[in-house]
Amino acid sequence: MELVGNVKCYEWGKLGLQSFVAQLAKANSKELEIKADCPYAELWMGDHINGPATIKGDRTSLDEVIRKDPAGMLGMDEGRLPFLLKVLSIRKALSVQVHPDKAEAEKLHHQFPDIYKDSNHKPELAIALTDFQALDFQALCGFRPYPQIASLLAESVELRALLGDDVFQEFQNKTETAVKVAYERLMHSDPTSIDKCIESMVGRLQDAEPSEIQQLFLQLYADFGCDVGVLSIYFLNYLRLAPGQAIYLAANVPHAYLDGDCVECMACSDNVVRAGLTPKFKDVDTLLRLVSYSCSPGESMLFQPKLLQPSVQPYTRTFIPPVKDFAVAEIRLPTNVREYTVSNPMNGSILLIVGGKGVLEVSGAKTELKFGKVVFLPSSAGRLVQLNLDETDEPFLAFQAMHNDFE
Repeated sequence: MELVGNVKCYEWGKLGLQSFVAQLAKANSKELEIKADCPYAELWMGDHINGPATIKGDRTSLDEVIRKDPAGMLGMDEGRLPFLLKVLSIRKALSVQVHPDKAEAEKLHHQFPDIYKDSNHKPELAIALTDFQALDFQALCGFRPYPQIASLLAESVELRALLGDDVFQEFQNKTETAVKVAYERLMHSDPTSIDKCIESMVGRLQDAEPSEIQQLFLQLYADFGCDVGVLSIYFLNYLRLAPGQAIYLAANVPHAYLDGDCVECMACSDNVVRAGLTPKFKDVDTLLRLVSYSCSPGESMLFQPKLLQPSVQPYTRTFIPPVKDFAVAEIRLPTNVREYTVSNPMNGSILLIVGGKGVLEVSGAKTELKFGKVVFLPSSAGRLVQLNLDETDEPFLAFQAMHNDFE
């Protein structure tokens, strides 16, 4: 069945039709009016209570359809989709954040239900896209290697003054906990000291030829002023992902998406612990209690897909995270392919078309596939579906979200 995604107009989204989310949503629902000054940030494709997709035509929500026939939809007597598929279009950085694990999510939801509105964990996968404006997807992810952090902090007289000589002595002594001590000192610094540090750095950098990280610093300062999250870039890996590259964010991994477009899939949750680059509530103490201080090179953050059936499905790469909630297949077909078989897991899946044209055939029924089309393949659709592709110069590109039942 065809779906209409749920559009989220968060402040950090790209504006009007500059947003890839807006382009997809408009193609998916012709009656949708796109406003040039509105930020179209996220497109949700799932049954999450805060933004369920609807069935095209009758506008029934997907969660209602699943509740009425869970056996036909998901191949089980009861349940909901364990995953949430999204597309993000980012004009302005998202918050520095972590996601709690399952046990911590239950605890936070019980203690602070107005802030943490569900009890599920939120591991997530982001796969970079591209459009006519953004050639890469930019993010902060995980702590930099220890020597990198030590070097960056040593180069900044302002950070040395903010954090104190005792912190830099920890790095000189190669103390194992130096990164933890420094980051906690940063996040607990009083606002006046943060303002002084950042304004002093801005004054120094405006008269110099800025490096890549300094350019990022100035951009974040322009967007967020003297927010403590601006200084997190000296601790966290700065990544620029080419289209098709991905990062997997397990529980407690610090991260922030900065710019660009991506397909995102996660456990069905909206739990976020924020501590910077946001006007929203900052739960600094919870983030510092949960965050993983594992220091690794940026390239180690990249998450690699697998070719599961190279002889049968040579153009399907599947991202299989170490959780059961979700997996994502990228189906990228060259222009000379006319027929292709797509697997449909026993619990169903959601298919998003990003490029190319064709027809999906399931049990004799045919559905046109083109840019922006979102299709829910229920369990009753069977394990294999057929794609017949139009002759075109545009390669076919689709993403398929599913329950992770891979070994």
